[in-house]
Amino acid sequence: MQLDIQCRGFDLTDSLRDYAKKRLAYSLNCGDSHIARVIVRLSDINGPRGGKDKRCHLDLRLKGLPEVVIEDTEADLYVAIDRAADRAGRALLRCLARQREFAFDRRMDESAEESIVQADELKTEKV
Repeated sequence: MQLDIQCRGFDLTDSLRDYAKKRLAYSLNCGDSHIARVIVRLSDINGPRGGKDKRCHLDLRLKGLPEVVIEDTEADLYVAIDRAADRAGRALLRCLARQREFAFDRRMDESAEESIVQADELKTEKV
């Protein structure tokens, strides 16, 4: 998994970078093999005026699947990273579950078609 962290409106500190890396690694470890790239955009919307204005925008680029985009805004940037990482992990699990379900349904349809073809062949042989 390639991780790209970008900041707008403030400087990216080592502690913030390490925190984001650890938090995302923990939340996204279930589907790490399906993730090609994670883009993290951290920003301070209002600048020095304060308020609930720290944004964490996550963009998960998945292999062979549509991308997952999560955004969370909080007063504390660490809380925004936590919430966005949790939501991204849950969204990734849902996306992978849908892919498995679709693949299973597709295999079942193919095996049903094969069974029908085999049954038709047996009927034609008996006649």
